[in-house]
Amino acid sequence: MSDAIKHECGIAMVRLKKPLQYYKDKYGTAFYGVNKMYLLMEKQHNRGQDGAGLASIKFNVEPGTRYISRIRSNQSQPIQDIFGKINHRINGVFEENPDKVDDVNWQEENVPYIGNLFLGHVRYGTFGKNSIESVHPFLRQSNWKHQSLIVAGNFNMTNSKHLLNDLIELGQHPKESTDTVTILEKIGHFLQSEVSDLYLKAKEEGFNKKDASPYIEEHLDIQRILKRSAKNWDGGYAMAGMLGHGDAFVLRDPSAIRPAFFYEDDEVVVVASERPVIQTAFNVDIDSIKEIERGHALIIKKNGQTSMSPILEQRPKKACSFERIYFSRGSDASIYEERKNLGKYVFPEVLKSIDSDIENSVFSYIPNTAETSFFGMMEAAEDVLNQQKTDAILAGGGKLSKEKVTEILSKRPRFEKIAIKDAKLRTFITDDSSRDDLVAHVYDITYGVVKPTDNLVIIDDSIVRGTTLKKSIIKILDRLNPKKIVVVSSAPQIRYPDCYGIDMAKINDFIAFKAALELLKETNQYHIVDEVYQKCKQQENSEDKDVINYVKEIYAPFTDEEVSEKIAQMLKTAEIKADVEVIFQPVSGLHKACPDNLGDWYFTGDYPTDGGHRVVNQAFINFYEGNDKRAY
Repeated sequence: MSDAIKHECGIAMVRLKKPLQYYKDKYGTAFYGVNKMYLLMEKQHNRGQDGAGLASIKFNVEPGTRYISRIRSNQSQPIQDIFGKINHRINGVFEENPDKVDDVNWQEENVPYIGNLFLGHVRYGTFGKNSIESVHPFLRQSNWKHQSLIVAGNFNMTNSKHLLNDLIELGQHPKESTDTVTILEKIGHFLQSEVSDLYLKAKEEGFNKKDASPYIEEHLDIQRILKRSAKNWDGGYAMAGMLGHGDAFVLRDPSAIRPAFFYEDDEVVVVASERPVIQTAFNVDIDSIKEIERGHALIIKKNGQTSMSPILEQRPKKACSFERIYFSRGSDASIYEERKNLGKYVFPEVLKSIDSDIENSVFSYIPNTAETSFFGMMEAAEDVLNQQKTDAILAGGGKLSKEKVTEILSKRPRFEKIAIKDAKLRTFITDDSSRDDLVAHVYDITYGVVKPTDNLVIIDDSIVRGTTLKKSIIKILDRLNPKKIVVVSSAPQIRYPDCYGIDMAKINDFIAFKAALELLKETNQYHIVDEVYQKCKQQENSEDKDVINYVKEIYAPFTDEEVSEKIAQMLKTAEIKADVEVIFQPVSGLHKACPDNLGDWYFTGDYPTDGGHRVVNQAFINFYEGNDKRAY
């Protein structure tokens, strides 16, 4: 309902464990892996609007033959674009060689993108230009297969500058300072170091240069490479990589901030950012899909052996709660139930707001992503009304007429589809007044179901900036002439920036922060803003790991309810006739609904890494100094 939160990146990996002829015989095509990658990426397209990329590796080709294929796109429909081009390339080869359509061995040698190992990525860039150079997978190529490295991930590092300096200290001259390139070069450096050590051992055992390569490939210690590479990483990440000879890995951060799931049988190993994607693409039972453990790497050797290897010391699990509230596909069984519970657990506050008058209240949701939490709110409303019916019947002491009992039992909560987004409308005019007028017509509303005596309750996933609420949605809802508009967020108040891959980096964008500042002014406590700035500045360049999130002091003088009340006042413009109230999910309700995803730093300021506390303080410094840039 408010401004949308942009999605984060998604990864997909498929490792075929059988010869390609096996898939041709069983499934009718040697392009089984390519087809599955298309499904995995398309079903995660919700996570990436800016770009998509795919890389494949062939295991069994002769020197002088291309064994790595990579394609990337930053077009408006990037997944369709890359697979359209792949299809065109493949069809072109077969048109030139029609007699090879059934020759799998020839195809493996000559057809691009047919291979044994695949890595795909769908990208939403939290910052930077949306150039093709920013699209994953990234490639660090070498004439030695075991030193060719391909990396893609769903991640953001809070200490990119520190990691860049690490590379410089190693004697490198990185061509870019982005965390993606820095991570690629860091892994590449320790890969080279490992290869050099193994080459010396191979020489000691009498191998010549040519025969040393298979020895190195067999003995490469991926676990040790990752341990050395990730030693100083601070951030949230699900990092996937492939080596040119066929080893692969997926590394997850020690707090499990970013999600990663895998499935393995005798035919494939599959990794994806979302569990139902694997379920659907491979038609497997939910219980057979596992999470990659936090601080561990799923390592897949060229010989097909897999291991879950510890890389970094585990921290308390702080899996991102926004995955459950908003990002991940709601078709996951547990996510669906959790989102319903978010609607249930916020309903007691809704009931207070409407004075328990369910009969004179209309319930709905905006946007469509809030539908599942709306279902939970529906169930809670029905439970309350059923109790009211029971109480009314019992109060009659058995003396109620049949008609009266029927009347009581016939009461139903009023659930309606109030707003429908008009996908055809685009706000193409750039001046504010014209754009605001157009935005106010993006949603069509349902007339005739709300009476002037009704409360109109609208639930949303979350409220971030509140801009769209203020400029369009509340104005649209007010046209229905309700007595009161109750805006409900299934998530708590977003108070602090994210720094682990979600596009919420500027603290002064958040309406909760703006409301707290207004309260500080009204209560003559704005000096706290100056004090917080001074404390943040004192820590700005400190090497001390015990960084304190001083921004919490901005909110400390006020209750959650006082902040919510101020937000409602800020959203209600002069022309709005209805009363407006805003209700947020309490943090306790969030934890109850999503007990395995306790990463709540955007709501509480309790970041799982030291870098998070540095970022929130930097975000406040940027706000105070009028510097409109990201905090990391």
